[in-house]
Amino acid sequence: YPLKGTCITVHSRFCVHVSSQRYFLVGTNQAQTKHRVLKIDRTEPKDLVIIDDKHVYSQQEVRELLGRLDLGNRTKIGQKGSSGLSRAVSAFGIVGFVRFLEGYYIVLITKRRKMADIGGHSIYKIEDTSMIYIPNDSVRVTHPDEARYVRIFQNVDLSSNFYFSYSYDLSHSLQYNLTLLQRPYELWSTPETSAEEEVQTQSKQDSFDIFEEEGLPTQVVYGIQNEPYYKYVWNGKLLERVKDIVHHDWLMYIIHGFCGQSKLLIYGRPVHITLIARRSSKFAGTRFLKRGANCEGDVANEVETEQIVHDASVMSFTAGSYSSYVQVRGSVPLYWSQDISTMMPKPPIRLDQADPYAHVAGLHFDQMLQRFGSPIIILNLVKKREKRKHEKILSEELYPAVTNLNQFLPPENSIDYIAWDMARYTKSKLCNVLDRLSMIAENVVKRTGFFINRSDFYCHTVRPDDRWGDVGGHITASGRVQTGVLRTNCVDCLDRTNTAQFMVGKCALAYQLYALGMIDKPKLQFDTDCVRLFEELYEDHGDTLSLQYGGSQLVHRVKTYRKIAPWTQHSKDIMQTLSRYYSNAFSDADRQDAINLFLQVYQPSEAKPHLWELPTDFYLHQRNTMALLQDRRSYTLWWSDGILSYLPVAYDEVPCEETMKKVKVKSVNRFDESIDIYTEFFKPYEITSFDDTFCIAMTNSAREFMPKTVGVDPSPFTVRKPEETGKSVLANKSSKEETLLQRKTAASAPPPPSEEAISSTSEDDSEEDRDDDGSVSQRSTPIKLLTESGESTRTGEIHQQQSVKEPYGLNLAEFPSEDDLLIYERFAHLGESQHRVERTECINLANIICLEPVSSFPEDSVYAVSLPQVDRDSRDEFESHVMMGQGQVRLLCRDDMLMYREYVKNRYM
Repeated sequence: YPLKGTCITVHSRFCVHVSSQRYFLVGTNQAQTKHRVLKIDRTEPKDLVIIDDKHVYSQQEVRELLGRLDLGNRTKIGQKGSSGLSRAVSAFGIVGFVRFLEGYYIVLITKRRKMADIGGHSIYKIEDTSMIYIPNDSVRVTHPDEARYVRIFQNVDLSSNFYFSYSYDLSHSLQYNLTLLQRPYELWSTPETSAEEEVQTQSKQDSFDIFEEEGLPTQVVYGIQNEPYYKYVWNGKLLERVKDIVHHDWLMYIIHGFCGQSKLLIYGRPVHITLIARRSSKFAGTRFLKRGANCEGDVANEVETEQIVHDASVMSFTAGSYSSYVQVRGSVPLYWSQDISTMMPKPPIRLDQADPYAHVAGLHFDQMLQRFGSPIIILNLVKKREKRKHEKILSEELYPAVTNLNQFLPPENSIDYIAWDMARYTKSKLCNVLDRLSMIAENVVKRTGFFINRSDFYCHTVRPDDRWGDVGGHITASGRVQTGVLRTNCVDCLDRTNTAQFMVGKCALAYQLYALGMIDKPKLQFDTDCVRLFEELYEDHGDTLSLQYGGSQLVHRVKTYRKIAPWTQHSKDIMQTLSRYYSNAFSDADRQDAINLFLQVYQPSEAKPHLWELPTDFYLHQRNTMALLQDRRSYTLWWSDGILSYLPVAYDEVPCEETMKKVKVKSVNRFDESIDIYTEFFKPYEITSFDDTFCIAMTNSAREFMPKTVGVDPSPFTVRKPEETGKSVLANKSSKEETLLQRKTAASAPPPPSEEAISSTSEDDSEEDRDDDGSVSQRSTPIKLLTESGESTRTGEIHQQQSVKEPYGLNLAEFPSEDDLLIYERFAHLGESQHRVERTECINLANIICLEPVSSFPEDSVYAVSLPQVDRDSRDEFESHVMMGQGQVRLLCRDDMLMYREYVKNRYM
């Protein structure tokens, strides 16, 4: 039975109305056809009283309700200006409710920006927020420390890399969200559906079409609402107070990390590459203040990175082709830290607690087995050889821990451990770091596989590849599923980790494009438009995560390890190192306090010390150390119940009763706006602009990386030299000031150089002279026009041969042809006459240039165009083509038969 399910859309627009007694939140869907009203009491000084009638209003009913509320709350009836209900603010979502030492605040999203689109589901970035105090001033009980807590809370900049979606679950992977639609119907639980509706729904599952009274066929449609994965949700605690009180349409969960999308054009076919990074909200913090793991197995700087590749020409989840690959970074799962009491660039690493049975590592890998399945592959990039032990301490402790855990696991599901000293091999002149990482990536992707919601194409059978048959994962009837994950770490999980993840992602991208039928073999080479676009996406991703955890951008990039970075990059690396050191020394403590307060790890109270009075936040993140555990976990059976029986498939994705308890399914009308992605995306009910509807601002391989010259191969998989490519976005940003300076000095350019200097000029200069839109820059020397006698200044011609080629279609070589000289002579005479002829003189067009019509139409203007004359043979050919389309095939003539026989002879004989 066909399932046409999707996530149910939550409210996307909010309007807050305020009276002296209450706040009224009016939430509506995208089409503004369904409305809900939430009432918040303002007379309670410290308690949060919310009333949700869970009734769906029409637009007219909401207007009447607000009118009655306005009339009922007026102090003087009939007097103008004494409105009892005023409009406070408009918003796009509720971040949550928070309380410090006084009453509750509500945090609203007031500005948003669209960052990506996945199957018609839009992903937004928070641009601005508003924090509103709920209780009325008449009942407010002031506290002297309230303002300081508000300032600390607002140190978490919600406009910096926080993302949300109304209809797509960002806390789960694409694999989880799409396999959720394929789970058996019998396992679905619908607590909100009555017994009568369940019987009706059960009777409908075998019938695809249902005929209503009007006789119009509709489809059985099921809307799916899933519980988020709270590890990657950052406002879970802020919504905890109200999630069981209000309707789920009011709840919207945000993630922290990175989201970027780029368009890869393959001969005009759009392919979107999306990168989503989810930062864990457990044991979250800054670089030196959060290291290792806590007692619950949550590690510092844990980020789940997912790369999604899909054919953007088809938008639907059910009809489109989607592929994803997930990898993880995180600190070494041990009890370790660094002493920052003395200011030094590299504080000494110390192990805080002895863990002989690898208890904390077992808790961490238990979480990973439950979410990703097996195999779990660890890529440890910390140093192994040091004169003075520093990073080596972590390797010496992690390897025995993994060995201890593996002896209790089945051999086929054991944890793989790969240790490679990346820093040592980088300094070696004999070893290519990226080649070694490429070999590791090939091995990893073949073992874990990747997700794709389509079975193999016919082209994979016609042109098979040896490596395609070795790809692992779990193969299903509808595609492939990734089983297991790569976990990469160095000490900080920033620079080395990002390069390693890029190489693994590049290898996975090749397999994804091959699985989608875009390339003929699963291999991508450097210096192609595709890899340049992907590298830029990954560097933005690495810079963002590094700023969040370390306080600066990446110090070492992919170009650094390829050893092609320019000399200017070294000075930038030094500045990034100093910025990171300054941030760690002076601002990380305040940022850590803000994160602890935002995530409600610390909740202010009169009965305990203030946040700024705590000597350490160790006990806030290590709660189990404050109490004796009643049931201690086994040291041998260190995994959760039920996980091993389903491996290598992840337990969270298994269609069993335990996992389906978190899923709510209900039958809805096919035309319901809550599941209608077409209405959600294109908004046919209102006047919109293309800028708002389509993501045209994303990086485009054809616009940013493909050369602007004519005659080059437009394929994004063609290897090009760096000087042959178009300017990238990052290059444009860095050279903007330089370009402006060059344009200002264009008027005072020096005289043209000699022929020897011109012949030594490379094509690099011509590429740099062009602007983004392919036009010629004004910084080159003006052309010397021909003299009246017809002689040209050859030096000026040759100097401008690269600039003239683009706009005029000519390439004036050292000895130009006669046709080129003729065209150039006309151009020169036209420009010469334009400057010398006065307006009072009689202009003789014959003396300037002989104008010739360039159009094939006899009459061609902005007002009318005469039809061209078509000969009889062309008309007969067109008529036969139309008749063939209608099923009327004309008789083949003798020439056609001879041509067909010649084709068969050459093709098959």
